[in-house]
Amino acid sequence: MQSTGAATILRVLRVCLHVGFAVLLLVAVVRLLTGVGTAGAPSPVAVAAGLGLSGLLALVYLAGTILEKRHSGDAARFNPTPYARWWLAVVMLLWLLLLLVSGDFAWVAFPLFFLLLHLLPRRLALPAIALSTALLVGALWFHSRGSAGGGLQLAMVLGPVFGAVFAVVTGLAYRALFLEAENQRTVADDLRRTRAELAQTQHDAGMLAERERLAREIHDTLAQGFSSIILMGRSAEKALDEGDPQAAKERLRIVQDTASTNLAEARSFVRGLRSPDLEQSGLVDTLRRLCGKTETEAAARGTALRCRFQLVGTPVELPNTYQTTLLRAAQASLANVWAHAHARAAVVTLSFLGTEVTLDVFDDGVGFEPSTAAGTERGDGTGVGLNSLRERLAALEGSLEIESAPGEGTVVAVRVPLAADDGVS
Repeated sequence: MQSTGAATILRVLRVCLHVGFAVLLLVAVVRLLTGVGTAGAPSPVAVAAGLGLSGLLALVYLAGTILEKRHSGDAARFNPTPYARWWLAVVMLLWLLLLLVSGDFAWVAFPLFFLLLHLLPRRLALPAIALSTALLVGALWFHSRGSAGGGLQLAMVLGPVFGAVFAVVTGLAYRALFLEAENQRTVADDLRRTRAELAQTQHDAGMLAERERLAREIHDTLAQGFSSIILMGRSAEKALDEGDPQAAKERLRIVQDTASTNLAEARSFVRGLRSPDLEQSGLVDTLRRLCGKTETEAAARGTALRCRFQLVGTPVELPNTYQTTLLRAAQASLANVWAHAHARAAVVTLSFLGTEVTLDVFDDGVGFEPSTAAGTERGDGTGVGLNSLRERLAALEGSLEIESAPGEGTVVAVRVPLAADDGVS
């Protein structure tokens, strides 16, 4: 992520602060050394003390800045923040000791004022700066005694006071920029975290949607096909036991056809394509063949089921998703007819009504209570057909209605609205 303008300004000010501290400390040391041997020069003991304290101050200051820099670049590194005030106290103490050695170290105070404002709350920083300024004025006066024009002069007061005021104003501006940069960093971190969470949520939603799609396809194609294969296999075995090889052969042919269809369906929905039945012909012919296949399979199992297809209105070309959904609705409904309804007749009606297309599947079977049985999923993985169909229709803003009662048959009514440009004659 690119640095903001506030962050860039803060970085420049921070570098200037450190450079200013180093330059002022170095100038004070040079003046301390060049004053040796002159009138009023500090004693060799004071010079040695000044050099030792200056070196120690430089090391302490450098150690603190390096630790802070490393932690800001890598949060896993040692965090010096809890010890910042102790570090500041040591720096200020060393500076005060240097003031006793030479007045030339007075000007190092100005970078230290910025540190006070940065590391202390304002209610503590301002009194600390005022006290440091007073000590600075006192040190300048102390070291000017015995010189020409000795005594407290106006410049000794105005210089430190104006420097302190300038440091306070600049320091407050720096602190405002620092807080803004911190807020921006926090917002950026929150944004990155939110994006990561959103990406993960979208990924999970995509996986769930794909899982649901596969579950619907498996239920509406493979599961029903395998169920038919099992029943046909049992029927063929029964025919062989009864000495009717021709019936067994016919039922095994149905098993082979169903297995081939299942294989084609599996390959198709893995590739995300339309049903192979719809690839070979349109929806109308596919539904007509489905009715014939349902009637044939029912007869092979010894069930007298008459299944008819009716077309109402003028067919129009529907989008692939519409055709697949209507075909799956018919497959699921007819599977329920021969599996549960014990019906003698079933009628599949496809109607093109201009603004919508409807599919109605009627049977005269035993019926059921829709409020308690429809769409109830069972522990063995069955009973999900109606829920799967509702999910398919919801994606197309369609609807599913079931009319049934015990002993009175069942009607499954599917409605799918058509937009103005969905169908073409």
